[in-house]
Amino acid sequence: MSNKVSIKHREATDERQYMLGDRKYEVYEKTGAPIGAEVLHCHNFYEVIYVCEGEYAGIVGDRTYYLKKGDFLLIDKNVMHRYHYVEKRHDSSRRIIIWVEEKLLRELSDGKVDLTRCFSASETTAYHFPIYYDEMLRAYLLKLVQETAVDINEVEGAKEILDKSYLSLFFVYLNELCMKGKYATVVENSFYAPMVMEVSAYIEKHIADKITLDELAEHVHISKYYFLRKFKEYTGMTVHEYIINKRLIHAREMLKEKHSLQEAWMASGFNDYTTFLRNFKKVFGVAPGSII
Repeated sequence: MSNKVSIKHREATDERQYMLGDRKYEVYEKTGAPIGAEVLHCHNFYEVIYVCEGEYAGIVGDRTYYLKKGDFLLIDKNVMHRYHYVEKRHDSSRRIIIWVEEKLLRELSDGKVDLTRCFSASETTAYHFPIYYDEMLRAYLLKLVQETAVDINEVEGAKEILDKSYLSLFFVYLNELCMKGKYATVVENSFYAPMVMEVSAYIEKHIADKITLDELAEHVHISKYYFLRKFKEYTGMTVHEYIINKRLIHAREMLKEKHSLQEAWMASGFNDYTTFLRNFKKVFGVAPGSII
C-alpha cells in the first residue's frame, strides 16, 4: 500500500470564491501567484491564509499586507479583499487556505467560546507566531488539507470527525494567540490607503442612493481622473465595480435578515431586479433566492 499523501489542491488560476454545494468549510492548498484571485471580492464566510513557503501579498479592506513564510492572514466575512501581485516575488509561494462558515465555528465551540473573535481581534488582520505555536497550527492545517486520513479510511465518516476535531483545535489556539495582541504583524509590513476607507464609508452611508464619480472624488478632495487611477491602483477594480459589490453585500445581509427580494435590491440602490440578479449570481455564485 502506498504511503503517499494526497493533498486537496486548487490551481492558482481558479477564480471560484464560493463554497461548493452545502459545504460549511473548505481547506485546500494553492501554489504560485494566485492570478485567479486578483479581483476584489468578499464572502459570507471567514477565510484564513497561511503562507507555507515563499511570499504572498493581499489587500484586505483599505490595507495591503506583505506576508512571508509562517504568516497568517485572517479575513472577516463581508470584507472586500483580493490578491496583490508583486512581480517575480510570488512564483514559489505556497499557501493553505481555510474557508469556514460562522455557523460551523459556533457548532464546534458548543456556545462555550467565541471562535470568531480572532477575525476582529485587532486593527491588523495579519499575524506571525513564535515557532512552537507556528508548528502546532501548521500541523493541524496539514492534517486538514489531506484528502484522506492515514490508516483509518476503512472507518466510515472517520475523516470528517477528525477534520472537525482539527478545526476545533486550530481555531481554539488561533483565537488564544490572536487575543494576546503582541503577535500581530508590525505596521511596516502593511500599506494603508485611507482614501479607500473614506470611499467605503461614504458608499455605505448612501447605499440606497445614486452615487456619482464626481461626488466621490469631491468627498476625498481630489480630481476625478486622479481619483479613478489611484482607486484602481489600490483596489484592483473600478469605482463602479466597487459600488456594485458594496450594494450586493448590503442586499445579501438584508436577505439573511429575512427581508423580501424586492426590499433587498431596492434598499441597496439597484435600479432594477435584472441587474441585481445578474451581479448577485456572478459575485456569490448562487441565486439570491437561496439566501432566503
